[in-house]
Amino acid sequence: MLFDLADFESYFGPLRLFRYLTFRCAIAMVLSFVIGMACAPKIIDTLRAIKFGQSFRTKDEVGRLAELHSGKKGTPAMGGIIIFLAVMTSSLLLARMNALVFCALFVYTAFTALGFADDYLKIVKKNSKGVNGKIKLSVQIAVSLTALAILLFSREYCGIARELWAPFLKYPIISSMPICFAGIFIFLVVGGSSNAINLTDGIDGLAIGCTVSVALAYAVFTYVAGNAIASEYLFIRAIPNCGELTVICCALVGASMAFLWYNAHPAEVFMGDTGSLAIGGLIGIVAFMCQQPLTLVIVGGVFVMEAVSVMLQVASYKSTKKRIFLMSPIHHHFELKGWAETKVVIRFWIISLIFALAGLATLKIR
Repeated sequence: MLFDLADFESYFGPLRLFRYLTFRCAIAMVLSFVIGMACAPKIIDTLRAIKFGQSFRTKDEVGRLAELHSGKKGTPAMGGIIIFLAVMTSSLLLARMNALVFCALFVYTAFTALGFADDYLKIVKKNSKGVNGKIKLSVQIAVSLTALAILLFSREYCGIARELWAPFLKYPIISSMPICFAGIFIFLVVGGSSNAINLTDGIDGLAIGCTVSVALAYAVFTYVAGNAIASEYLFIRAIPNCGELTVICCALVGASMAFLWYNAHPAEVFMGDTGSLAIGGLIGIVAFMCQQPLTLVIVGGVFVMEAVSVMLQVASYKSTKKRIFLMSPIHHHFELKGWAETKVVIRFWIISLIFALAGLATLKIR
């Protein structure tokens, strides 16, 4: 919407800046930060007033971790609403609508609704399991396949959506994926990313801080993919108007920083599944559409560590009745080893930044 202001540059010259993607990205980041900071206090107060507080497992369930987190009881959850409002408003105002943008915002909205339902059942209905696992999986599959259908029915992106690119290679490893394979693959990327970030969201500031570095990395990937000269120089897939996804990534960065302001230890609000499932889905679909889905394993290394630690723990206990970690996801393992919560978070942020830089390095190493 706001980019249309460039048409009035004859009345006020600086309005021509809205024609430039980099300017709109900067404004999206600032605007989402301002929106997040402005609406957060009211939303937090409302969540606290209606007693939408985070529920925690008992000492019988998680042992000493319950003591470590005892002070968090009653902290408002569903803070993902703050991030959603900031990202959606900034994106709708500053990104030019196309199939890629529509697809990204569709997935983000659908996963926000799923996360909200999950939080609602846990907090209001006192159902510790939230949305039934099979239903949650079915919704994630349905949303992922709908996103793929949107891309396949687009003349501009139908061919691109069936390509599969890998880091370090100059050419696609599959030039035209069978539709069935593409459907499975997009679910693995989108659903896997969503669930991995959901697992990471366990202590104050951890998931949202790591989100900032991952979103910044994908802001670079989407910008380069949308720039014909840069993409040709770096031997990556040139994708028309992919730069508009950069606006969304920058909006996510701004909203994440605003949320982190209130989520930093000691947290005043938690994002809940409303935020973590949705952010993961958004990052996953952006990675798929800019042809950097496999690079997400590198860029989102912390999220991968968290998910793998859970899988290893479950596999080990089922097969040998022994645990590899004191507790999974792995950030709880370090808490139980005696690391202060803030130390765990900051060290994981550092690791996340290193992973993001390593992922960006793949642009040149081909």
